Amino acid sequence: MTTCVQPISEVTQRATNGLIREIGVVDTIRFLNQFRAGAGNYTVERDQLFKWMSVKDIISDIKAQRKTSA
Repeated sequence: MTTCVQPISEVTQRATNGLIREIGVVDTIRFLNQFRAGAGNYTVERDQLFKWMSVKDIISDIKAQRKTSA
C-alpha cells in the first residue's frame, strides 16, 4: 500500500472547502478561529489571576455564576 502525502496547504484548502460546503462560511470562520494562536502567556496570566484561590474556591465561583445566569 502506498500513501501519497499531500502538501499541508492542499489539505487545509480541501478541509476548508468541505467545512464551507457542510456548515457555511460564517460557521467555518467561527470554527477555525478557535485554533488561532493567541498572544501572551496564559500559564503566567492564569497563575496571577487565581493566585489567591484554591480549586474549591474556583469551583464554588463557577457554580454561583451558573445559578445567577440560569
